[in-house]
Amino acid sequence: MCKSLGVTRGRYYAWKNRAPSKRDVEDERLLAKIRQTHDASKQRYGSPRVHAQLLRKGESGIGRRRVERLMRENGLVGCATTLHRTMPGVKKHYVSVSNAVRSIDITAPDQVWVGDITYVRVNGENRYLATVMDRFTRELLGWALGRRRTCSITRRALAAARSFRGEPCYPIFHSDRGSEYLGSSFKCYLENVGITQSVNRPKRMTDNAHMESWNKSMKSEMYHRRNFGSEAALRRAIASYVDFYNEVRLHSSLDYLSPREFAAQQAA
Repeated sequence: MCKSLGVTRGRYYAWKNRAPSKRDVEDERLLAKIRQTHDASKQRYGSPRVHAQLLRKGESGIGRRRVERLMRENGLVGCATTLHRTMPGVKKHYVSVSNAVRSIDITAPDQVWVGDITYVRVNGENRYLATVMDRFTRELLGWALGRRRTCSITRRALAAARSFRGEPCYPIFHSDRGSEYLGSSFKCYLENVGITQSVNRPKRMTDNAHMESWNKSMKSEMYHRRNFGSEAALRRAIASYVDFYNEVRLHSSLDYLSPREFAAQQAA
């Protein structure tokens, strides 16, 4: 082997028996901290959030690229997946509602809420999950699970969000252009509770990117990692993930605070 590598046996054994450098020793110490942080997130965090969490715990002076390198070299990865959504065909575009949030600055909680609906499966059968988020704080305010993709499930999710807030508030509610949001019963509900409606522009899914991002995170970090044999098990998992997302999960757009921490900071 030494001959094929072009080195002497003496140089090879000197390299082999060399004591670890200070950098190597520090890498081993840091790797243990990285593994602990990664495991504490249930393997959900990638290198940016692991790095942010280490800084919060007092590990100053470590670079994000160093954490990224150590995680890559040791096979530690966060959850990520491509979001796949099944959209039952809507045969005509609704033009009665416009995008009311595109040109406004969102600077406070309860100014704009966003909602979406996505599918999940229980024991081989479809269920639909409707959610409502505060666009400013990124808090997940309410959700509803059901067998049918109708205005009923989106009304229940919005009612849960209003109940969670516990006091009257009148945000703009933004969603995509699905029939479960533009159906007459949902529009009447919004009017009755004093909420202004806003929807995506035609063929512009990015208008509701914040909710799409939540769906992606929920599916990659929780849903796709398990099989659910009952609706009760799925409900418990969703409730647990919502608590984790609101209370613990670091959010890059919130300067690596959790949504609840950011909301408290803004209220102070």
